[in-house]
Amino acid sequence: MKNILLTGGAGYIGSNVTNILIDNGFNVDVIDSLITGNKNLVNKNAYFHNCDISDTKRILEILSYKKFDVIMHFAGLIRVDESVNEPEKYNEFNYKKAKIFLNTCFKNNLKKVIFSSTAAVYGNPNKLRVSENDNLNPLNPYAETKLKLEKYLIEKSKTDEISYIILRYFNVAGADEKLRSGLISNYSTHLIKVMSEVATNKKNEIIINGGDYDTKDGTPVRDFIHISDLADIHLVSAKYLFQKNKSDIFNCGYGKGFSVKEVLTTFEKVLNKKIKFKVGPRRPGDSKLVVADPTKFNKTFNWTPKFDNLEYILKTAFDWEKKQSISKK
Repeated sequence: MKNILLTGGAGYIGSNVTNILIDNGFNVDVIDSLITGNKNLVNKNAYFHNCDISDTKRILEILSYKKFDVIMHFAGLIRVDESVNEPEKYNEFNYKKAKIFLNTCFKNNLKKVIFSSTAAVYGNPNKLRVSENDNLNPLNPYAETKLKLEKYLIEKSKTDEISYIILRYFNVAGADEKLRSGLISNYSTHLIKVMSEVATNKKNEIIINGGDYDTKDGTPVRDFIHISDLADIHLVSAKYLFQKNKSDIFNCGYGKGFSVKEVLTTFEKVLNKKIKFKVGPRRPGDSKLVVADPTKFNKTFNWTPKFDNLEYILKTAFDWEKKQSISKK
C-alpha cells in the first residue's frame, strides 16, 4: 500500500484526488491550513493535518511518523484577479512557502512530487491548441508563481535525485458522480461555478468578463476538463512515478475550445431555463484563447477521458450546487 502526502486536500481538486486515491487503495495524509479549503471536503478515511505547508516543525513531525512514497502538491492561491492586486501575497503562498515545504520533504528522502500547475503559464498562445513545449508567457502573478515553482523543480532535479510530474490544468469543472466533492467558495471566479450559483438563485446574474476579444463571438475561449478525469490523471501519474521514476510535464485538457457564451447557451439547454447575464469589462491578466493539445499525456499512458462532455460537466456542477443549497437549509 502506497502512502501519499497531499497538500491542499480540503480544496476542490485536492479533495477529489484524495477520493480517487483512497478508492484505489492508497493511504493519504492531507495537509491543509483551511485558509481557502473546507474541512467537510476531506475524505473521512484520510489522515488530516491542519497546518501550514511552511511550518517546518509540523511537516517534520508528519514525515517522521510514516514513510511516504510521493507528494501531491495542490496547496496555493488561485484567483487571477486577486493575484493582480496582491502579487506579493501570491509569491509568498505559491512559491516561497511551497519551496520551504518541498525542500523539507527532499531533505527527508521524499523525492517524488506531482505538482498542480496551470495552463495560464502559456499566456495568450498564438495557435489553436497549445502543447507542452510551446512558449511560456504568463500574463498574471498567479501564473508567474506557478511557473517559478515549475522551474524550481526542474532545476532541483538536475542536482538532486528528485523526480516530478508537472500537470498543467486547463479549466477544471464539474463534480464527481457521487457528489462527494465539488467546488465550495465564498468568492468564486470559476465560470461554471458562478453560472451554477445563478441557476440555483444564489446570485442574480453572471458577468461575462469581456465581449470584445478576437474570438468567434467576442468572449474568451477555454478548454474544460471534468474533475473526475483530472483526478484519474493524478492516479495514472502517481503509478508512473512509482514504476518509472521519470520526470515529465503534461497538459490536462480535452483539446476542445468553448467560448463563454457557448458554455452559457449549453447550460441553458441542460437546465431548460435562461441564465441572466451581462457583459462587463475584460479582467486584467485574462487570456483570450487557451486550449490544450493533450496528445502527449494520452499517448504516453494510452489514456482516454471518461467524461469528455460539456453537458455532463455542467449537469454535475449544477447538481453539486443544488446539493449545497439543500445542505444549508
